[in-house]
Amino acid sequence: MVYERQEERRYGSHKDVRVDPFVREFDMGLAQPLSRSVRLNGFATCLRLEQVYWKILGEMARVNCCSVSSLLSHVDREVHLRHGGVRNFSGLVRVVCVVHSLREGGCIVTT
Repeated sequence: MVYERQEERRYGSHKDVRVDPFVREFDMGLAQPLSRSVRLNGFATCLRLEQVYWKILGEMARVNCCSVSSLLSHVDREVHLRHGGVRNFSGLVRVVCVVHSLREGGCIVTT
């Protein structure tokens, strides 16, 4: 039983979890990474994101009546104009998706 105590100390006991992220309807497919070719301001590139982010981007593009590539081009252009660029564009896209989801109440991703 020493092993269980070490694990409990390292990760905390399961009693500490107040909100279980693995709800009954949780779709592990949303965590699968997917690479897609996109055009960012005329330049072809490949972007690797988990499926959940592609779904959020698709919804954001739909709301803005544009393509996902156009939406990403806008993000790329704005980050260059406002901040001189970013080293981790994929990370920026993930943050943009999370911020969008939080503003919209977190209910825009459905399976």
